[in-house]
Amino acid sequence: MAPSSADNKASTAIPASRRGEILLELAVLASNTANAQIDGLTTRLSEALLRASASCADPAQARLHFNAASLLKKNRYPFYYVVSERLAAMLKQEVEALANPDFQPVDAGDAPPSLEPDVEIDKKLCLVKASRAIENEHTERMVGLGMRLGALLQRNPLITAENPFRPHIFLSVIHDAWCEFQPDVTAHHIVYPLLGPELCLDMGPLLHALNTALVKLGVMPQLVRKTRGENGAASVEDFEEPEDDVLLPQLRRLFSPSSKSTDKPLSNGFPALFDDDAVIASTARNALLGYLTSFDKSSPDASLAGLLDEINRNAPREGLSDSDANVLELVAKIFEVIQRDPHIAGELKATLLRLQLPVLKAALQQPEFFFKRSHPARRAIDTLIGLCAGWEPEKGVSDPLYLLLVRSIDRIAHEADRRPAVFLDVVSDLDAYRRREETTTVQALKTSIAQRLQDEKMIEARRAARQQVALRIGTGEVVAFVEAFLEDQWVPVLTLAYSVKDEKPQALDHALQTMDDLVWSVKPKITAEERKELLAKLPTIVAGLNKWLDIIRWNDEARVKFFNDLAKCHASIVRSPLELSPERQVQIALALAKQATERRLQRQANAEPERVPDAYDAQVQALEQGAWVDIGREDRTRRLRLGWVSPLRNLYIFGTRERQEALSMTAEEFAQALREGRAHIVPGAGLIGQALAEALGIDLGNSANSDSAGDKSAA
Repeated sequence: MAPSSADNKASTAIPASRRGEILLELAVLASNTANAQIDGLTTRLSEALLRASASCADPAQARLHFNAASLLKKNRYPFYYVVSERLAAMLKQEVEALANPDFQPVDAGDAPPSLEPDVEIDKKLCLVKASRAIENEHTERMVGLGMRLGALLQRNPLITAENPFRPHIFLSVIHDAWCEFQPDVTAHHIVYPLLGPELCLDMGPLLHALNTALVKLGVMPQLVRKTRGENGAASVEDFEEPEDDVLLPQLRRLFSPSSKSTDKPLSNGFPALFDDDAVIASTARNALLGYLTSFDKSSPDASLAGLLDEINRNAPREGLSDSDANVLELVAKIFEVIQRDPHIAGELKATLLRLQLPVLKAALQQPEFFFKRSHPARRAIDTLIGLCAGWEPEKGVSDPLYLLLVRSIDRIAHEADRRPAVFLDVVSDLDAYRRREETTTVQALKTSIAQRLQDEKMIEARRAARQQVALRIGTGEVVAFVEAFLEDQWVPVLTLAYSVKDEKPQALDHALQTMDDLVWSVKPKITAEERKELLAKLPTIVAGLNKWLDIIRWNDEARVKFFNDLAKCHASIVRSPLELSPERQVQIALALAKQATERRLQRQANAEPERVPDAYDAQVQALEQGAWVDIGREDRTRRLRLGWVSPLRNLYIFGTRERQEALSMTAEEFAQALREGRAHIVPGAGLIGQALAEALGIDLGNSANSDSAGDKSAA
């Protein structure tokens, strides 16, 4: 299975100097996607260790597993930190090695202690077995990612062993993180036997995110594979079908084999070509195609308006298959929807009617036109419709876009009968025009884009900061005034630290460590050693807090009150009675656990419910650069082009036809404008999906642009 050179056209537009940057961006995306799952993984791992403890026949091993589970439950945040840091470093190393075969990893000196030789061998076998189980579970996504990474780097598709995002990497990171986290060397061997599909990071959403990111960059939007039929002839078929296309089931039923199907197998083993029904259907189709050639292609546009209706009424019906009748009806519906679309100028609508016969013939000969967005004729129509939305009559018929559209339609109308490859030629020309326009737009918006990139960096920094704080206070174990302090003051501190992470990684480490030390310092200390450690660390903790609070300029009275409350809390911890009996220690632990549970439940009750993404959010996320959007209400709208989308799709810049910035919006603002009717996405290529849905009686509702999202990647 390998992509052809035609399949790789999208990736050739990416210069070699940019490929390494894309791989690093993918590593960050994978790391961020995985980080959201680490907390759940920690819970599952601690529960698995407890179950293993209960099933151990050896009391020593049972105690070892039990203590490991307890350690993990009490210190889930440090474990999160170790896993996330190790995973980020490992993925970065893997993609750098992929981009540069001569890359030599730098020994960071923080490798976990090695296991005994026989245990090390057992570990490797366990991880390989677990990796293969996960790979089998996600075969298609793994294969697709390997093909796209190969296309990005202009190589053959990557095998699993070459893929920097293979499951073995994630399993190894979990094991190594455990060894770094667990101070007891004798417990290092107890985790790897537990790892597998049920105890790993979920590779499904991670692989989906990576494939989606590459598709949005134009790398193999439609995966294909080469196959050979029984006669040895090579053919190409879709490797991926849209998972969310609600039209496919009904389309399949519409074109499913019937009693007169040419696909009905014969009991005597002869090819279907010699079946009587097949001969009748083939003769009827040839008669229909011959009937279509009787129409004069040079007919004036006025006579083309009812062309398909006339064909539908007068086409030879004797022996005509249901499939051919369905093709006639669906193609007529497509052009009906095109003609009533308000976003296409009347001059272009009349010209588009010249495509009726070429499209009808292509669909009759290959009904895959309706199923596969990658079909050459469908891609050509989609691309033309998408570009038609960008031309308005006031631009004049001498406008370069208008001339390109008319020239492309003329080529199809005159050449499609004798040279079907004209559809792909037209797509290639239109794609080249679109890429030139996008490149010119990006250059014109260079200053605005630089500012928005900085804005997105801060958005992501704040998101990461909130996540880190939420991890610490989510259990309800942090006292109320420290919890409020972390949410109100430490989120800005971490936001700043994350924003300079690339230049000053030690700053983020210090900010996180200071927060962890603060959280630790306000927890009960029931032994003299713990209190001695607290008194020794307090000056450093307070100094770290003050340093960061000075940087964010928090200097009001609330700061004085916080440190007063912190001092009182520390004093109460140090002065509480020592030498507690075991029974009293258990009572205190239970009381603290109950308090923590109540606080956690109270937080959950008071928290605003997280908004579930809806169809408008999906439209915004699917929208690609170059799409047209009408902003405003009723007669006060203006049509703007989406000139740039930020790498993480948080920010959108809309420009005028003259490539000047007109509007900048966040993804949330854009989705809200769509909900309120203040913005409307020009359907463009989505019209074919809309037409098919109307013909099949399917209400796409707010997902009407879903076809557009998929088709723009092909256009």
